[in-house]
Amino acid sequence: MLTKLASLPDSIKQYLIVTGNYWAFTLTDGALRMLVVLHFYDLGYTPLAIAMLFLFYEIFGVVTNLVGGWLGARLGLNRTMNIGLGLQIVALSMLLLPTAMLTVPWVMAAQAMSGIAKDLNKMSAKSAIKTLVPKGAEDTLYRWVARLTGSKNALKGAGFFLGGVLLSAVGFKGAIAIMALALLLVWIYSIVSLKADLGKAKTKPKFTQIFSKSDSVNILSAARLFLFSARDVWFVVALPVFLASQLGWQHSSVGTFLAAWVIAYGIVQSFAPALTARKRTPDGNTATLWAGVLTVVTSVLALVMFTGWLAPQVALIVGLMVFGAVFAINSSLHSYLIVSYAGEDGVSLDIGFYYMANAMGRLLGTVLSGWVYQEAGLSACLLISAIMLLLTFIISFKLPRTAAA
Repeated sequence: MLTKLASLPDSIKQYLIVTGNYWAFTLTDGALRMLVVLHFYDLGYTPLAIAMLFLFYEIFGVVTNLVGGWLGARLGLNRTMNIGLGLQIVALSMLLLPTAMLTVPWVMAAQAMSGIAKDLNKMSAKSAIKTLVPKGAEDTLYRWVARLTGSKNALKGAGFFLGGVLLSAVGFKGAIAIMALALLLVWIYSIVSLKADLGKAKTKPKFTQIFSKSDSVNILSAARLFLFSARDVWFVVALPVFLASQLGWQHSSVGTFLAAWVIAYGIVQSFAPALTARKRTPDGNTATLWAGVLTVVTSVLALVMFTGWLAPQVALIVGLMVFGAVFAINSSLHSYLIVSYAGEDGVSLDIGFYYMANAMGRLLGTVLSGWVYQEAGLSACLLISAIMLLLTFIISFKLPRTAAA
């Protein structure tokens, strides 16, 4: 086994290291999110207050993607990835204080650090693939992106499960300590193993270049903003709180269910190329078609929840499975298209800008998830989700009709 790994081409070895880093980070990120939601709900926080704990996480994600893309092009993606891993260790360590000292501002600061870390790590991983796949090999690029994105989300789901189980087994602080130690070991290996010139631009880009000049990237970024707002407006805070407070589910049950959903979502993402690229490489038409399908699916789920045609538990379980499968295909298509559209030199600039829009979407969705659920319930969150997806569908008509632009 070790002999086979040693004989692999350097590009494959670097891809495996990047993927391993991304996996380890994602596992802790998913677990941390579940830990924070459930732990602070137990402490008596309202849904809106819980959402506010993630406010800086999302705000700093917006800033990080803009600046991080520029840093990646200037310093190299190995450095931005390792900085992300290091900051996540710091963020976890900040939550090891006694419960009385975990004030809202302190937790928000820790979440801000985690948000910076997450988006540095993700931007670096997605950008690195573009540098490792030969130019023009679009089918290979799509498969590599789909596998990275799908495996990441499967592990994010495993992180949800891990967070729920660790909270029940060793408590909040014990869970945080275990994750910080594991990530420290990954960080040390990454510093030693990643190449220094990965993704580094031939000429140092100016800071003013952080905003994309590509119409394709700008349009896809706008579609991505509303796509992820539509997911997070009901998934981030509203759904886990609804399952715990209205349906009476235990923490481990909430964590297990959401973990299974995200794992299945990640598996579908990994197989998206087999579903969407049988005859030709996906383009704007493909993205528009699947955005339309997701809009219909979410609208039907919102209608069912509003009218009470099915018991809430049945409607949510069935609806989430269908929503998750179709959303996974949309997300995988977008992840491929942005890597395809991004410029060859300093690829992280375009990808950083795109994931800035992604972070803005998560920010909007997270805040609305807590506020709308608290004021009007889960059905209202689903209605807003459907409206946002309709906007994604309309914007997608402007995408290029070819895979690369």
